[in-house]
Amino acid sequence: MARTAILERLTWRVGTVTELRQESPTARTIVLHIPGWPGHLGGQHVDLRLTAPDGYSTQRSYSIASAADGERVELTVEEIPDGEVSPYLTQVLEVGDALELRGPIGGWFVWRPGPPTPVQLIAGGSGLVPLMAMIRARAAAPGTGVAPFRLLYSVREPEALLYAAELGERATDGTGLEVTYAYTRLAPEGHERPPGRVDAALVRDVTWPPESRPSTFVCGPTGFVESAAGLLVAAGHDPALIRTERFGPTGGRP
Repeated sequence: MARTAILERLTWRVGTVTELRQESPTARTIVLHIPGWPGHLGGQHVDLRLTAPDGYSTQRSYSIASAADGERVELTVEEIPDGEVSPYLTQVLEVGDALELRGPIGGWFVWRPGPPTPVQLIAGGSGLVPLMAMIRARAAAPGTGVAPFRLLYSVREPEALLYAAELGERATDGTGLEVTYAYTRLAPEGHERPPGRVDAALVRDVTWPPESRPSTFVCGPTGFVESAAGLLVAAGHDPALIRTERFGPTGGRP
């Protein structure tokens, strides 16, 4: 049965684009209807394949941005300058177009609703995407006693924020999500912290303390992830409770 389930997830499926949303000047959310989609967990991803008229084919992996919702799946794609796939997805793709995908993929960097153990999310740039799926899955979880979440989101400038309006609403609705923004190049007027990278003081001040033993998920460019994980361990967090996902020249999916 387990092998059958794995094979089902790794079957290529055709999804139809039903909606497109601009999240930032360089990032776009693609909403798909995928018949036969088996469902997914926050943190999982898909392989996406593009095939040219001459038969040339290429594929990339993209994190799922949405909570499980039947046959509806959302991907948020950040355009990579001179990229082979992302410019097409962010500039050319239209509603009604078809995309080939397989998944969901991944079983380690995932959050499952369960005991109300605190959860710490740390995102660098578009590393927010799989963490946003966890936030949305938390909001969709039935019943009470859902785990409290804290998000530390490092981003270059306000214009580059992903899901800004939604995060603002979720952070003020009283359901247990706390959000801290760390701007590295340009901070909005009145922001409590000058521009700069995530450092030991910020980790100490805004993340769950080590004695809370939070389940921690860190995602972003390779250098950011290594730095953030190192700061957490130096602050006394248990390395066994820290899960990381990275992208870039030496990392995983873009």
